[in-house]
Amino acid sequence: MASRHTFCLTPLTQFPRNLSSMVENKPLSTAQLASPSYRLPALDRDFLLSDEMRGVRFQLEYAKAEHYLRSWGVRSTIVVFGSARVREDGPGRHGFWYQEARTFGAIASERGGAKARSSGIRDNVIATGGGPGLMEAANRGAWDVEAPSIGFNITLPHEQQPNAYSTPELTFRFHYFAMRKMHLAMRANALVVFPGGFGTLDELFEILNLRQTGKAPPIPIVLFDQDYWRSVINFQTMLDHGMIDPFDHELFDFADSAEGVWDKLISGGLASHRK
Repeated sequence: MASRHTFCLTPLTQFPRNLSSMVENKPLSTAQLASPSYRLPALDRDFLLSDEMRGVRFQLEYAKAEHYLRSWGVRSTIVVFGSARVREDGPGRHGFWYQEARTFGAIASERGGAKARSSGIRDNVIATGGGPGLMEAANRGAWDVEAPSIGFNITLPHEQQPNAYSTPELTFRFHYFAMRKMHLAMRANALVVFPGGFGTLDELFEILNLRQTGKAPPIPIVLFDQDYWRSVINFQTMLDHGMIDPFDHELFDFADSAEGVWDKLISGGLASHRK
């Protein structure tokens, strides 16, 4: 019985005599593989650092810190700022400022809820700019009582090194000042400002402005060492010239000891947590 299938055989003469010549002449994809456009975007450093990706980098700085803060159960913070130039053995009142900042870091960490509760939630965790000086002192106070603390460092032309007392897993580095400020403000239950310079003033007025305009919830703001701050900023002059309202003058208070700072925070409505 004849097969129903018909096979068409192509004469061998129609195939190239040397098949290997076709393989040898085929171009390789080396250039394509090496092209920057072929890299996975998440692994392409040049692309991630390009101008077009600035918004993505901004988002990454938010998301990374948020990830670690949530993993540690940090619900609220007490932000402490002060000069990076003050040393424990420094001249004049430097040593006193350092010691009081360290004492306050310990007091707030012991009494504010920074140590993990049964729920794993931490409140009023000390948060600083992560650098040396009075920021180091506040982180050190938390470290003294075995409580976690946060260091929000910033990349600067003269590189700032993180101090050795912030919790390693809660020690961050930012490129953008704006995102660093956002993280400093968004969980803050209170702000304590020790003597400092431009950077300290920047953070102080950032929070004061948020409070004045209602963009931040009511939180106590305490300036340490009344004599220093009244000599640096004449708040009364602002009031006399109508640059601020009498209510604005009540947005902050003064204290001259670590215990005094804590008392002012409590009387100012420091909460164990923020909703």
